[in-house]
Parts: sequence; C-alpha cells; structure tokens
Amino acid sequence: MATEAPARGGYLDILRAPHAARLLAGTLVGRLPNGTGPIALTLFVRDQGGSYTLAGGLIAAYGVATAVGQPLLGRAVDLKGQPRVQLPAAVLSALGMALLALTGIGHLALAYAAVVLAGLFTPPLEGGLRALWPSVLGREDRVHRAYALDAVAQEVMFTAGPLLLTLLVSLWSPAAALLVINLLGVLGALAVVLSEPSRAWRSAPREAHWLGALRSPGLLALLGSFFFVGLALGSITVAAVAYADDRGTPSVYGWLMAALGLGALLGGVAYGARQWTGEPERRLRVLVLLLAVCYLPLALTPGPVAMTGLSVLSGVFLAPVLACAFIVVDRHAPRGTVTEAFSWLVTTFGVGSALGSAVAGPAVELAGTATGFAVAGAGGLVALLVLLATGRVLGAPTGSGPAAADARHAVGAGAPTSVHSEKNTH
Repeated sequence: MATEAPARGGYLDILRAPHAARLLAGTLVGRLPNGTGPIALTLFVRDQGGSYTLAGGLIAAYGVATAVGQPLLGRAVDLKGQPRVQLPAAVLSALGMALLALTGIGHLALAYAAVVLAGLFTPPLEGGLRALWPSVLGREDRVHRAYALDAVAQEVMFTAGPLLLTLLVSLWSPAAALLVINLLGVLGALAVVLSEPSRAWRSAPREAHWLGALRSPGLLALLGSFFFVGLALGSITVAAVAYADDRGTPSVYGWLMAALGLGALLGGVAYGARQWTGEPERRLRVLVLLLAVCYLPLALTPGPVAMTGLSVLSGVFLAPVLACAFIVVDRHAPRGTVTEAFSWLVTTFGVGSALGSAVAGPAVELAGTATGFAVAGAGGLVALLVLLATGRVLGAPTGSGPAAADARHAVGAGAPTSVHSEKNTH
C-alpha cells in the first residue's frame, strides 16, 4: 500500500540536510570507475582488437575481485572508520586501471592482474553512504526516503556515466577514458572522507563472529536473489555492445545503456514520491517480478529506436527494487555490521554481473545477440524464484535496525545529538 509523501519528506528535504548533497555527490563521482567499469573494459578490449570472450573474462575477473574486496573493506570500515579505508582503497583501485590503460592487453597475465587490483580495492562507498544516512538525517522515515534517493541518484550516474565515457572515448581513446574516469573516482572518494560525518562516524559495537553480517538467514536469502539480478545486468552490458556492432553503429551502445539508466531514474522518482506501508519483503517480490517481466522483451532485438524504448522499460523497476532492498538489508543485518551488510549486497551484484558477462560473451558469439539478452530475462525470473522460495526467512527479520543503532552510537563519536532523538521503530 502507498500513500502520498508529505512535502516535508521529499527529496529536497533530504538534500537540504547538512552534508547530504556533498556525501551523495561525492559517493556518485567516487563510484564512477566501478559503475562504468564493465562498459569501459569492453570498449577498451574491442579497441585493442580483443574478442568479446576476452572482454567478458576481464569483466568477470574485475567483478569477482570487487565481490571479494567489498565485504572485506566494508568490515574494515566498520572496525576502523571510513577515512582510513576508503581513500587508500580508491587510490589503489585507480592505479590498477591505470596499469591496464598504459600496458594494454598484449600481456594477458598483466591485464588480468591489473583488473583484479582495481576490483579488489574498489572502495565500499555505497555501503559507507548508507551507513552515514542515519547520522546525517536522524529520523527513520527520512533515512528510508534517502535510500530511494540513493537508488535514483545511482541511475543518474548510470545514465550520465556511459554518455561521459562515450564522450571521452570519442574525444581521445578508451585508454584515456579509463584514466580520466578513475581520477574522478579518487576525487569523489576524497570529497566523502574529508566530510565531517564521514570523519566522525563509528559503527555500533558488534558481536564477535567470523561470519559477520552473513549470520543472518534473511540477509542470505536476499543476497541469493540479488546475485541473479546482477547476472541479468551483467549480460545486458555485453549483449548491448554486440547489438551495436550488429547495427554497425558503436554509439548505439551508449544510448541503450543510458536509456536503461533513464528508465530506472523515472521508476525511482515515481517510487520515492510515495510512502509505502506494509512489509518491504512482500513488496520486493512484486517489484522483482515486474523487473523480470520488463527484461524479457529485450530478446526481441528490434531496430535501434524500438530497442531504446525497450531499454527504458527494462530499467523502470530497477531503482525501486534497489530502494526496497536497502530497507530489507537494514531489517535483517546484525547490529554493528551496517557497512559490511550493504557491501555484501554490492558483492552479490559483482559476482552475478561477472557471471552474466562471462555467460553472455560466448552466448552472443555462439547463438547471436538475442541469446545474450535472453540471459537477462532468465536471470530476473530466477531472482524472483529465490525470493519466493525463501519467503519464510525473509518474513522474519532478525535485525534491529542496525543503521539507526549505528546512528545513535555515532553521537558519541561527534555527530550532532539533535538528529538522533527519533526512536527506531522497525
């Protein structure tokens, strides 16, 4: 059930909060290297004369390395704070991509080592931002709205990012684009870690357990589903490049990816314009169903104009799915694991996207572009099946609002006490 959001709870209210706009913008810019990584790697490999299979392999290596690094770095942030982890990681990740840009794909072992370095040290800025929202915004309803804004803003990046990358490639080269994008990423991370909320934030005390956030059955169920959402997105990246090559117009690729981001942006704005009641786990199942249904028509591969329209449609439910998932993570993650829990969500996307890219590459070469897009539809349907099969554990939240708990704990670390007066009521 949804109700119209009051004016005081709109996106402008969130952005007017001290530090909010800076944190959001810095995080988005800091995530540009990761957000455009699969696209940049595909264009770079093709420009160097490499195959789709090699591009898929490098993207898979990058995605798997990111998947391994995110929860480890997220746990380090929970234990050590944000500045001591985020900025050094951003610098090391940028150095990895710079190494690839400067040495090319002539030495495959070096190329793979470079992308693994870049992926492994991708800073957990997504999880870090979601950990900061409670200390910046305080009230639970504002934090949930910030999750929706976060998802919408990501789609701005995924819309503008491919266009920026395409522009850099057309002005210079794919190698130069890699260097510029990663330099911007370091600057974005710097803007975040120098902010007062980032410097002051401390995670809530956590129970010592080697599994960390993964000891929550509900979180594991959510991650299992989002693995297949990531698979769908990863397959679209490779299939869209093949579609553009089939049409003999490389620029079509950028437009398709921008259209997908635009659809998610529109869907996210509509979703965030309402306040939602009822269990978010049930709502998430409906949203994933709609996401899967909208992926299926991509396999028709019509002409560029119609395909662009289908790309917009395929993205409409992505941001709402993400915004709802953020709330579910908050409801199921154990206390003191907020950054790690959100980083695990990024990890499932990374592994799923890597597998999707690795599968779509050979699928395109063996059976054509439509088959690559069919992988996306199949991934969406399996994601829904996982949610349906694990409905029992998802329906019994075991967390206690770790984000809100962390916000209260941050008071002792220097956060303003006035924003922590609201009681957490999950």
